[in-house]
Amino acid sequence: MSNNMKIIQWEPLRDLCQKLYEAQGMPADEAFLVADSLVDADLSGVESHGVSRMPIYMKRIEEKVVTNKCRVEVEKEFPGGLALNACNSMGIVAGVKVMEMGIKKAKESGFAFITVSHSNHFGTAAYFTRQALKENMIAFAATNAPSTMAPWGGIKAYLGTNPFSVAIPAGDQLPIIMDMATSVVAQGKIIMAAKTNESIPEGWAINKEGVVTTDPKEALEGTVLPFGGPKGYGIALLVDILSGILSGAMFGPHLNNMWNDFENPQNVGHCFAILDISKYIEVESFKSRIDQMIQEIKTSPKAKGVEEIFMPGEIEHRKSMKRREEGIPVSSVVYEDLKALAEKWNVAFTI
Repeated sequence: MSNNMKIIQWEPLRDLCQKLYEAQGMPADEAFLVADSLVDADLSGVESHGVSRMPIYMKRIEEKVVTNKCRVEVEKEFPGGLALNACNSMGIVAGVKVMEMGIKKAKESGFAFITVSHSNHFGTAAYFTRQALKENMIAFAATNAPSTMAPWGGIKAYLGTNPFSVAIPAGDQLPIIMDMATSVVAQGKIIMAAKTNESIPEGWAINKEGVVTTDPKEALEGTVLPFGGPKGYGIALLVDILSGILSGAMFGPHLNNMWNDFENPQNVGHCFAILDISKYIEVESFKSRIDQMIQEIKTSPKAKGVEEIFMPGEIEHRKSMKRREEGIPVSSVVYEDLKALAEKWNVAFTI
């Protein structure tokens, strides 16, 4: 373990983050959701969406470009869906409430597709899709983001990393949970590398001249690259259309930047889809066949040098279990950021 890392127990870390949001006037239940989502990301090894986001989230609330109390308004409703306005709420809290609404509607109609406008950064998409698993439902969640990725073949950012998640329940096996950006890597990882003065792998990003770079600061001035070349670009475009244009939110370069615009709300757009398995097939049969698929994939012949074939979400689950026992590694930069926030908001620093 690097000397620049501290090991923090996850529950005290979550309690600290919750108290910090409460100090900003956020209701306790909503403060818990935001804190829980960030710590959940750190537990899963997705540090780019973990407590490193605390300073920017809190600054946006302090500057009043994000509201500290969630309100979600129904603009349109019909049997298979909803068009919602998050009223500039914290994206994480709005996302949880939207999923609850979607699950209820899917129980009635079998399927629900929901758009959300006037929202903000919503953390990891899997935090929402996992809500549907306990209801024996399949869920999809996606969001657009400020432009950081050029269209395939271009050098000027137009699209965001536009992540999405799909969660599928299983029986005796772990559920299948995909959560990915449409770029090679989430921009948050490049931001983290810049904070900690670490280089990034070649192929993550290009500089402003369109040349591949391993310098995270150059990468932040340039653009990230789509995964799979034109395929990732196409999926990013689709997510922006479904999340931004269909919802009535902003899209592409018209989204305001979370990191440097403290005058204007972002107006991020999301979309969610929830499918009630029981309306299509007997649930236990579905889960049994998913288990069969997982077992067949994991026991299939392995390539040379491969010890195990993983299912989507499996590595994150194992890391989460390990970190729940041993603690979360937090960089000294992030640790000092949290300490400064605690001092500023007069919250006991208990980690």
